[in-house]
Amino acid sequence: MSTKRRSFGKLRQLPSRRWQASYAGPDLQRHVAPVTFEGKGYAEKWLENERQLIEREEWTPPAVRAAAKRRQDTLTIQTYAEQWLRTRKLRASTLRDYRHLADDVIVPGLGAKSLSKLTRADVRQWWAELDPSRPRTNAKAYSLLRTILGTAVDEEEIAINPAQIRGAGATKRTRAIEPATLEELATIVEAMPPRLRLAILLGSWCALRYGEIAELRRSDIDFAAGVLKVRRGAVWLKGQTLSGPPKTAAGSRNVAYPPNMEQVIRDHIAEHGQWGKDGLLFPSSSGRPIQPSSFYKPWNKARLAAGRPDLHFHDLRHTGAVMAAQEGATIAELQARLGHTTAAAAMIYQHAASGRDKLLAERLGRRMTGGAS
Repeated sequence: MSTKRRSFGKLRQLPSRRWQASYAGPDLQRHVAPVTFEGKGYAEKWLENERQLIEREEWTPPAVRAAAKRRQDTLTIQTYAEQWLRTRKLRASTLRDYRHLADDVIVPGLGAKSLSKLTRADVRQWWAELDPSRPRTNAKAYSLLRTILGTAVDEEEIAINPAQIRGAGATKRTRAIEPATLEELATIVEAMPPRLRLAILLGSWCALRYGEIAELRRSDIDFAAGVLKVRRGAVWLKGQTLSGPPKTAAGSRNVAYPPNMEQVIRDHIAEHGQWGKDGLLFPSSSGRPIQPSSFYKPWNKARLAAGRPDLHFHDLRHTGAVMAAQEGATIAELQARLGHTTAAAAMIYQHAASGRDKLLAERLGRRMTGGAS
């Protein structure tokens, strides 16, 4: 066994003929290399790297760095993604969507891989093996993965973001939506249970989202102004019903309903609405907003009765937008009515006058009853 003193650090040859390196750090403690070295030159190189870290003021104790590396090697994509979701301040609906993408798309292919060892090749292989029949879901999952890995870069868990597939986060809508006809809408309404018929009318003629309809309350109906006050939406996350404001300021809006619907709304509230100003228009048996699973069973039967098995409930909103456009609604008016923040093709959002929306609703009412516009 031999020991050699140096200007920085100390080398020691062990009985095994391997070399041990150590030095006194800025904390005045002696630090020993976490491994021994086969050759003297390797030990000297380790000491030189440590000296450079001290000079650059980037030094931390070797044992601390070794523990951090061990943690990095065992930190998987699944664990880090879960931490990321848990620490983000996200709306309930956004969290629900992100968890679906993480659990169903990202984790099955990448979850077990070490975050620090994830490569571009790993990401490309995962991307290539995704279900090609779900391009929009795949694009959203890739965007989420890239965002999560971007946070890992910011937190110095990894040096570079390995999600580098050009165009993977963008996709075009592959499903062409065919609006429902007036006859189809009438058939669907008639086929629905009486307590749910108004939901079809609100989804189409007022272009409301399902979550917005489920959260409507008595106080949201302004009969004097002829408008629905959209201020909340319901989302369902792991069996829980959560209510919150719209995602954007534009989503919080007043929507004028066709005058022909006023008596229908009044009758529905009287027969099916909860009592009190905060009473729900569409309560479940438990008194909460009606869950999609309870609504879609009769909805599926109704759309089949209309010969439209392809029609999604959200397509009623598209139907309403098309009918409003046919009645002369401008881009700005459609944005205001639908609660969009921006127009398609990057057109600048403009506020629509409330009086014009009222006129638009009156025209929709005439169309609803088959009259001339």
